[in-house]
Amino acid sequence: MAWTKSPQSLIDLFEKSVPSGTSVSRRKMFGYPAAFANGNLFIGLHQNDFIIRLSEKDRARFSAEFGERPFEPMPGRPMREYVRLPGELLTDPRRRASWIDLSLRYAEAIVPKAKPPKRKQMPQPVKRSRT
Repeated sequence: MAWTKSPQSLIDLFEKSVPSGTSVSRRKMFGYPAAFANGNLFIGLHQNDFIIRLSEKDRARFSAEFGERPFEPMPGRPMREYVRLPGELLTDPRRRASWIDLSLRYAEAIVPKAKPPKRKQMPQPVKRSRT
């Protein structure tokens, strides 16, 4: 399945929306811009969607205010803590920032992901000449 690139206007909006903070880092997820707090994804882009991660309580409030907007990177494969921002939040910087702040605080409260231990490299077999 081929994914489409996010429009430049959405990428620019995302870049302006990422909060600053020592726990915040930026990198790509699914090939799209994303922001992480303590190693946990909290906002990002996917095709034409701006997604945020919310606690169960905040997702219920979000759903009541904006309707169901679960994020599914592939049909039938929802990411359970993530929702898509509606157009009205994309055009309202103050309200968008408020939801992003909730997302950041939720991600910061999650135990940081542990880095997997480095795997030991197996010794390479010694090549012997045939003489």
